[in-house]
Amino acid sequence: MLKAPPLSLYIHIPWCVQKCPYCDFNSHALKNEIPEAEYVEQLIQDLDADIKRFSLSDRPLHTIFIGGGTPSLFSAPAIKSMLEQVLSRFTHDTNIEITLEANPGTVEAGKFIGFFNAGVSRLSIGVQSFESDKLIKLGRIHDSQQAKSAAELATTCGVKSFNLDLMHGLPNQSLDNALDDLKTAIALNPTHLSWYQLTIEPNTPFHSKPPTLPADETLWNIQDQGVKLLEDAGYKQYEISAYSKPEYQCKHNLNYWRFGDYLGIGCGSHGKITDIEQQQIFRTVKVKHPKGYLDKEREHLDHLNPVDKSELPFEYMMNVLRLCAEFSLEDFEAYTGLNRNTVLPILNNAQQKGLVQSPNEDSTTWQVTLLGHRYLNDLLEMFL
Repeated sequence: MLKAPPLSLYIHIPWCVQKCPYCDFNSHALKNEIPEAEYVEQLIQDLDADIKRFSLSDRPLHTIFIGGGTPSLFSAPAIKSMLEQVLSRFTHDTNIEITLEANPGTVEAGKFIGFFNAGVSRLSIGVQSFESDKLIKLGRIHDSQQAKSAAELATTCGVKSFNLDLMHGLPNQSLDNALDDLKTAIALNPTHLSWYQLTIEPNTPFHSKPPTLPADETLWNIQDQGVKLLEDAGYKQYEISAYSKPEYQCKHNLNYWRFGDYLGIGCGSHGKITDIEQQQIFRTVKVKHPKGYLDKEREHLDHLNPVDKSELPFEYMMNVLRLCAEFSLEDFEAYTGLNRNTVLPILNNAQQKGLVQSPNEDSTTWQVTLLGHRYLNDLLEMFL
């Protein structure tokens, strides 16, 4: 019997000043003024349709994440209007986590304060690097000083926490370069750091014209020494690329990794919803291009796909195995509707290979090992 996991909301704002050569997200270079009011209106209509489609009016909202694109291109009044309308449709905690992604090149002194006053409680700042030559290579519109200034503004604007997004394994990056970048980020004292390796994604300029990336040995040394730096600075790793100070984990992302439900509204957004009445998990995809999404004669929903039961073991493990914490087979049964014996033989096999471990004798909880995280793709293939 399927049970409803916590429900989150992802809101996609698709516009950027310019498209970065490594980015495979649904983002569109800004050519004219952003139609803020019109887009917010369509977002709310999109949300209302999903609430009705999946009978969600009685389910409390766990978290909100406003991503992009570059959401910080929106004005604070537009964000405030959007959040007020969203929150009026759900029961929620008064201290609900509401994250907004920001680009250091699109903020000034008053804008973070405006976002805080609009209801945002957490900022995620896309720094990527503090080296000017690396930022140029990555196509970023900000410079190193703007990145530092944005982090400093985040500490004083009123939000409860802020994240810095930082990449490593950048074109022609040495071990010392990468560690210096990380040290600079740590010195800015964010409550959360997303520190991850640059990957070359299909259908990006970097894929068609690949830059020269560091050798595998350098990448491994960056990861190994970087994790030690973070640990020494008081950051605990709780997911493959996420590190936080105590009590500052990202609740929204944790809900993803724990196989929670999430509505996705906005251009090209994806959602995953458990329909309790139908005892079925659905995935949604919304219309990708802003022009189509803003077309009042067109439905926002582009695809509605039931998840086949045969896909659920892989889907579930693809998420929870990213975490450093234990997961329970009781949750697996509740959130997939499958019996634990569907995956228990696979877990036992993976344990023999040293990829996972069960800390209790009855094998009711499991945890990925360091070796398992290192060879995560191989581990996940066992569940296909």
